[in-house]
Amino acid sequence: MASPHPFAGKVIAITGAASGIGLSLATYLAIRDATLSLADINDAALATASASILAAAPGTKLITTAVNVRSAASVRAWISGTVEKLGPLDGAANIAGVLNKTHAGGFTAITEVDDDEWDFLLAVNLTGVMYCMREELKVIKDGGSVVNASSIAGLHGAAGGAAYTASKHGVVGLTKSAAKDPTVASRGVRVNCFCPAMIQTPMADLTMEIYPDYVPSNPLGRIGKAEEVASLAAFLLGDESRFITGVAYSIDGGELA
Repeated sequence: MASPHPFAGKVIAITGAASGIGLSLATYLAIRDATLSLADINDAALATASASILAAAPGTKLITTAVNVRSAASVRAWISGTVEKLGPLDGAANIAGVLNKTHAGGFTAITEVDDDEWDFLLAVNLTGVMYCMREELKVIKDGGSVVNASSIAGLHGAAGGAAYTASKHGVVGLTKSAAKDPTVASRGVRVNCFCPAMIQTPMADLTMEIYPDYVPSNPLGRIGKAEEVASLAAFLLGDESRFITGVAYSIDGGELA
């Protein structure tokens, strides 16, 4: 019988924790007794998120840190501070990410890709994940788990969204490479990623404002929920997925079937 407190005593670090999938995952884990280190670039939003989590799971032990994942120094300080205050990690979820102009109402031809947008998306969505994993894997316990956020855009091409698509393909490659790294795998540490389609989050709301008549193209005919992605991420973080590593899980209502 599964334990009602599967994350009791486990320290989990989460980026992008102030909203959307990150907040849903933090809440899901808190209800199951995890100890949390929550990071986001927005300190005020983190305070609001923390209050929301504590309302759902009173007594949860958590700390919050404003972190810019584009900065190796910022990430390093967050992880070292986490270990100092909470102890070594049992798991980490790297969820911080940004969209490009295509998702917010425009088509960008490959010949018109903007340098600044390219650099920004790659810095947050890919380099940021690398910075986080690099520090997390130094301090994670044997048998731990790291989960990264990719996208279905990391599994197929997306016309007009080259920067975002490239960044999310990169996360899949980074995840698979880390999973096969002998310095990681020899310790029983697993690395996986999830690849969602459109999910009801504040970022998706921006897209829906531009495309109010958007109709999901997946067989289930609806947009996914953040808590549905959170449950997948929690499964990958937990002990029930101990023989799963190097996998990119699509969670898309069958869109890529």
